[in-house]
Amino acid sequence: MINKRSFVRGASASTHSGSRFSGTKRSTSFGGRPVRTGGFSGGSRFRGKSRSGGGNKRSRGERIDFSRFVKKAEHVEQKAYVAKHNFVDFPFNAQLQKNIARAGYINPRPIQDQAIPVVLKGGDVFGMANTGTGKTAAFLLPLIEKIAKTKGQNKRETVLIMAPTRELAMQIEAEFRALSFGLGMFGVACVGGLPIMKQIREINMGVSFVIGTPGRLRDLIEKKVLDLSTCRSVVLDEADRMLDMGFRDDMIFIIGKTASDKQTLFFSATLSAEIKKLTEQYLKDPVFVSVISGETAKSIEQDVVRYKGKDEQFTKLHEILKKDGSDKVLIFREMKHSVDALTKELSQHGFKVGCIHGDKRSRERIRTLDLFKQDKINILIATDVAARGLDIPDVTHVINFDVPQTYDTYVHRIGRTGRSGKKGTALTFVPA
Repeated sequence: MINKRSFVRGASASTHSGSRFSGTKRSTSFGGRPVRTGGFSGGSRFRGKSRSGGGNKRSRGERIDFSRFVKKAEHVEQKAYVAKHNFVDFPFNAQLQKNIARAGYINPRPIQDQAIPVVLKGGDVFGMANTGTGKTAAFLLPLIEKIAKTKGQNKRETVLIMAPTRELAMQIEAEFRALSFGLGMFGVACVGGLPIMKQIREINMGVSFVIGTPGRLRDLIEKKVLDLSTCRSVVLDEADRMLDMGFRDDMIFIIGKTASDKQTLFFSATLSAEIKKLTEQYLKDPVFVSVISGETAKSIEQDVVRYKGKDEQFTKLHEILKKDGSDKVLIFREMKHSVDALTKELSQHGFKVGCIHGDKRSRERIRTLDLFKQDKINILIATDVAARGLDIPDVTHVINFDVPQTYDTYVHRIGRTGRSGKKGTALTFVPA
């Protein structure tokens, strides 16, 4: 179990800005396909190298004001959200209600309370929500109920859920299995890095829920394995993240293979012009639900750590990790080889550490995440593949060992801590 000890700030802060750093091209692939570069135009080509999964790069000479990385945590008395419904009020079948109780759900969270009734009625939803707000259950529960009813009428219908990363897709699929227990419906996680033949066999056996990343989903469609003509429910989770990763063309291709009379649910943390365009194109009179408040959580203590040279940078990191309160730490680096190098260095100093990035096999990434979630390791080092979409409980510290490419990336990284009203600490290393 995690120690609930008091938080100690890891280093002194300096609030002046101005240090520059150069971005370096990163390379990886997501969902089994290389990420497309060159913007979101239809003519973009596949490149041999691609981004490792975090936001848009800054233009030449652009700076981030480092003073934005310094912010005192505030104790805010939050008014408890008063739900209009209880889970027992929703017209779910008896088995689904049992699964909800077994999962420990008591009162609906805001996005569940507001979105579930709309989805049950067949309406489209555009949800502004971050990971950790309960949005997965907000779309899974009513769609499981919908499929349960169609099965009773001997109708064949498929739900498609698209997610930007393997980890998020696998997380959704695991939650689906728990909530659909005993209902005789099956799902498949279609992600790159895991054996495609196993996914093909499961699809051929018959599945009601197809959950996957755009690259692998498109592969299966083009192989004539995945037929989405009976898909009348489409969920795009972390839609803005998929656009950031260059999946726009794949998303449009896949949606185009679904039934025309479909119900569409979009979830995004931001409302960019591109997202707005897609919602106008695919959503019919959607209900807008927003549970986002502010850029960064008030419960997160934010600070910078100044260092001179690599030796001092590592020494200061070592000091932070040894302090009381550094119980569960997520460290971000820009480059995959830098992730591996820091993991090796910390391991040699006796820390229980693991790492994930785009070059790791899916099984290895899943295993490492499970070890971190189960507190069998207490330090996880990652590229921005872990910046969004992952719900990891009780992270006490997020450390940006490399300055993030954009402030938006910074916001998403530190959002892994200070969740569910708990305190968190975010530290960003910047050169002195």
